[in-house]
Amino acid sequence: MKKMTAILILLAMVLALSACGGNEPEAATDLEYVQGNGTMIIGYTVYAPMNYTDDAGNFTGFDTELATLVCEKLGVEPEFLEINWETREVELNAKSIDCIWNGLTITPERQETMEITQPYVKNAQVVLMKVGADYQDTSSLIGKSVAAEQSSVGEDAIMADTNLAQAIYVPKTVQTECLLEVKAGTADAAVLDLTLAKTMTGPGTNYEDLEIVDRLAEEDYGVAFRKGSELCNAVNEIFNELTADGTMNALAEKYGLDLAE
Repeated sequence: MKKMTAILILLAMVLALSACGGNEPEAATDLEYVQGNGTMIIGYTVYAPMNYTDDAGNFTGFDTELATLVCEKLGVEPEFLEINWETREVELNAKSIDCIWNGLTITPERQETMEITQPYVKNAQVVLMKVGADYQDTSSLIGKSVAAEQSSVGEDAIMADTNLAQAIYVPKTVQTECLLEVKAGTADAAVLDLTLAKTMTGPGTNYEDLEIVDRLAEEDYGVAFRKGSELCNAVNEIFNELTADGTMNALAEKYGLDLAE
């Protein structure tokens, strides 16, 4: 009888423990996850003036400096990880990175799959050609070769323009490769970000023989996090602080950028 009673008590305890299994601690939020790790892994591609290595060998840029300041306020260390732009969302959702902070254009499609901050920098897509090239409007490039970064807003701008859609599209891995194509004469034009074009072309640069001949779509940059991430709101609050104390404006002036309104 005592043995039977002991078995019944044991079974009752097992059932009780099983019932409690539904009360496991909730998974950490994205903010808790990052702060628990003590680091925020920032996905980027080489893109001046946002994230790049200067002539002195220092990794710098507007986004690099801004992300470092934000991480300091969050109480974590920034860890910059160069990524493949085409697989950025895959890496984000796999937690290989915690955010995409690299002059990411805000679009409705991207907002559906990622949590994106408020706009912080203005940008536009521009057409670049060799200085003196014959250009009236995008119809001048029908049947000619036009380079853009694959899976970028520059690519979208080409496909959305009736004339550029009739050009020979040359997809490249990063925007700087598009500049090389035009400089080498293997592409007639390139469509890329105004922010990069202003920094890397003109007198005193490696691409002083290239110039902006047209502006296409106006756009804004934001920082992308995993969908539903609380980190996004935390970063927005810090953006507001840095705007109020003048830090954001000082950084924009340093790198020749226009802040979003």
